[in-house]
Amino acid sequence: MKKMCKDLAAAILGAALLLQPVLVWAQPISPARIAEIIASPDRSAADRTNDIRRKPAQMLEFLAIKPGMTALDISAAGGYTTELLARAVGPTGVVYGQNRPRDPARPMPTPAAPEGNSNPSATPAPAPAPTAARPPPVTLADRAANIAKSGNGAPITAVIRPFEDAAPPELAGKVDLVTLMFNYHDFGWMGVDRAAMNASVFRALKSGGVFVIADHAGRPGTGISEAGTLHRIEPAFLRREIEAAGFKLLGEADFLANPDDPKDKNTPDPAQSKDEYVVKFVKP
Repeated sequence: MKKMCKDLAAAILGAALLLQPVLVWAQPISPARIAEIIASPDRSAADRTNDIRRKPAQMLEFLAIKPGMTALDISAAGGYTTELLARAVGPTGVVYGQNRPRDPARPMPTPAAPEGNSNPSATPAPAPAPTAARPPPVTLADRAANIAKSGNGAPITAVIRPFEDAAPPELAGKVDLVTLMFNYHDFGWMGVDRAAMNASVFRALKSGGVFVIADHAGRPGTGISEAGTLHRIEPAFLRREIEAAGFKLLGEADFLANPDDPKDKNTPDPAQSKDEYVVKFVKP
């Protein structure tokens, strides 16, 4: 009996040792690692300028990224967030940056006011003279090439697909993290079928996978009605749409909040940052 107990204890200990790498892998990247990522010398000047508003350290901590994850960045555009994800999941992970296909025969609709115009009904004022040269933007292809050359992150795969079916079918049930940064409101004036898009994200994620959205806060009761004018979306409205797809709210963050923003203009007056919010949903 004693020998059996000893053998059982040894087996349990051996199993624990074998599982150690998995347990280590399961830990989100540390604040120190996040600081290293943001300070990486090969990040672009444009991204460092964008960091001032986007607060990437707080965002990466909220995302709770783990090495080896598979991540999908929807509406990636130039790939600011896509690159951060690639650096965070590391060379053992995989990152996809999705953008919609461009059809010259079907030009994309335009909003009633461009983002940043605080009074869409008024004649636009002359643009002020720039005080400093703005760093040149970086394309998603440039980022993918830079990461591949440096080996400082996961390979970035560009995905050109409709928003309503953003994830390639081979990713169904395999994605750990989906991000959508400051563009959900745009789907209102763009005519995107948001229910179909949210369903496609749900299909792509593993059970326990998360969908993180950041956007500009709208006033209570406005829903998505001011998306094309004030470029805002009511937080409660967004939550209802995501939960209708089967997601559960997992967490909220206020590091981009500005309670002094009256939310009645595209650009707050007096000039200040917009009230913005970040929400995390989980696929049960």
